[in-house]
Amino acid sequence: MRDLLLGREPKDFDVATDAHPEQIRELFRSARIIGRRFRLVHVRFGREVIEVATFRAPHETDNGMVAEDGRILRDNEYGSIETDAMRRDFTVNALYYDISNFSVIDYANGVEDLRAGRLRLIGDPEVRFREDPVRMLRAVRFSAKLGFRIDDEVEEAIYRLGSLLEGISPARMFDETLKLFHGGSALQTFEALRHYDLYRYLFPMTDEVLAHEEQGFPDMFVANALKNTDERINEGKPVTPAFLFAVMLWEPVRHRMQDVLAEEDIPEAQALQIASSQVLSEQARSIGIPRRFSLPMRDIWHIQPRFHFRRGKRPLKLLTHPKFRAAYDFLCLRARSGEDLQEECEWWTEFQTKGEAEQKQSVAVKKKRSRRRPRKRKSHD
Repeated sequence: MRDLLLGREPKDFDVATDAHPEQIRELFRSARIIGRRFRLVHVRFGREVIEVATFRAPHETDNGMVAEDGRILRDNEYGSIETDAMRRDFTVNALYYDISNFSVIDYANGVEDLRAGRLRLIGDPEVRFREDPVRMLRAVRFSAKLGFRIDDEVEEAIYRLGSLLEGISPARMFDETLKLFHGGSALQTFEALRHYDLYRYLFPMTDEVLAHEEQGFPDMFVANALKNTDERINEGKPVTPAFLFAVMLWEPVRHRMQDVLAEEDIPEAQALQIASSQVLSEQARSIGIPRRFSLPMRDIWHIQPRFHFRRGKRPLKLLTHPKFRAAYDFLCLRARSGEDLQEECEWWTEFQTKGEAEQKQSVAVKKKRSRRRPRKRKSHD
């Protein structure tokens, strides 16, 4: 409803009803109940999945729904549309479209905030953030996506309560991070996260590097990557979490690699492998990156030193690597962001356009001509 009133095309529709999950499942053969803390029903129609939620009631502290610190443990107390509206997070998200008479139902003055371009929480911001600290990330995401100004009281609470995000599970933080950076407004979201000092709860090592680095390279590197991500998403092109996380963690990996090289006399490639393992292990405390993404991340990183080798069979072999294209894009992104890699980027860009015979010729190693000693002439004296 929010997007429709803003003149935007909604990506999907969420259905809310007074029917309980079990009742919904009885009505639709393709329905499946999901979730434990917050039970929903997914109803499949062909390739489409409609998410159906039951109207919720206010959270009660005396029945085990809310912990002592204010966090919501369970959210399966059902109520009416009025109670459901008042327990939602933001006023602009508490708008309902009544299909019986095609009217907008607004219990929280969401339409007024929508017209004012204001993002305001329903209820006391501190209470709502303690119920679910992820709402701070949602505030940043909606603000960046909609171009809305965050209400002053909400802003103050974000600055004060950001550390509550440390209590969110790494698995949930992974899901929220994808929503933050794969929604078409990643660059604005990144800038807002740093403005509200929330980025450090997602990528603590990267945040530390960004705070101390000079000449603006890391900041430009991440910004350029996110700008490209936004362009691809808005053009309907695919993006992968592996590339996103490879970008976010590259600076910690690069710095850690230099530390390893200073301590041990080993090749750069080996130091890079050690550094990437250490960084991924530490990052897992904040965001749990699934193995299906962490493995290609390693490939993107580990290929980077191989771009320096441009003679012999190595370049031809590298072209056949499944992650060559992602690693090449990563290399040129580094070059555009200030690293001294423009020559490598241009060489590999041209190398890919050549035919097989021309490629082999351009990487051929010239054999040195062996110098033979002059043969001694036999004396006939």
